[in-house]
Amino acid sequence: MNKAFVKESEDPGDRCPVCGGFGNSVQQVTLRAHVSDDARTHLADSAYFCPEPTCEVAYFDQFEQFVKVEQFVRPLYPKDPDAPICPCFGLYCNAIDADIDEGDVSRVKAHLRKAKSDQAHCATQTGDGRSCIPAVQKYYMRQRKTP
Repeated sequence: MNKAFVKESEDPGDRCPVCGGFGNSVQQVTLRAHVSDDARTHLADSAYFCPEPTCEVAYFDQFEQFVKVEQFVRPLYPKDPDAPICPCFGLYCNAIDADIDEGDVSRVKAHLRKAKSDQAHCATQTGDGRSCIPAVQKYYMRQRKTP
């Protein structure tokens, strides 16, 4: 087929301008909760969170403008591994590690029940504005496999 008739796919603009990873779309309420008004001024209304833990970018837009992690108003997981993995309820990775070490998942199970409740405020508490449940499960599975 002649390439003149094949439309090339367009980049939707959801790739971090620094690390190249895919970002997670965030709402303005999430941005307002985590970075100052001054830091947000150059971002477009449609913004993304870079979930790559080691990348210096926190939020970015389709015009390759970005806010650095150092501009967070408080530390956020996964950018800061010492921050709570669930800021709504104060669950830290060391509590998950303790469950794994003890062979008991009671803390993790109790947390997951709370995270599904109306008491969770993910949009304003987590860096990407989403529930921590996938992050908790991913961390648990990764740590459980670590010798």
